[in-house]
Formats: sequence, structure tokens, C-alpha cells
Amino acid sequence: MDEALPLERRLMHVAATSSPRLGARRPPVKPEEMNALLREMEEPEFRQCNHGRPTYVERKLSDIEKLFGRR
Repeated sequence: MDEALPLERRLMHVAATSSPRLGARRPPVKPEEMNALLREMEEPEFRQCNHGRPTYVERKLSDIEKLFGRR
């Protein structure tokens, strides 16, 4: 990566070429692969990382609205 490029462009390049898997460098993730990874995360056996932390949580719309002071 050219050091003369603005920081924002370099960051965008890193974000576009990084994989969500173990930080490996690879070509951009295709939309089909991204969707497959998201669907996989919804499976009960993938709702936690290796350390037992949740990979995502489900919230009711009313709970989200309360967090942002909408209701």
C-alpha cells in the first residue's frame, strides 16, 4: 500500500481486503459469502465465540427505541 495515500483511503483498502476470519488478508468478501456467514451466525451452535461471549444479541424494537430515547 502506498504510504502517500491519504489515511482514509488506506483504511478503506484494509477494510475492503480484510477477512472476518482470523484477520487473514484476502480479496473482498463476496455478498453471497457475507450472507452465508451471517446465516451461519444465526445457528444456535455459533451464537458464542470460543470464549463463550455472544456473537450477537436479539433485541425487541421497543427495547432499542428506549435505548435511543424514542419512547
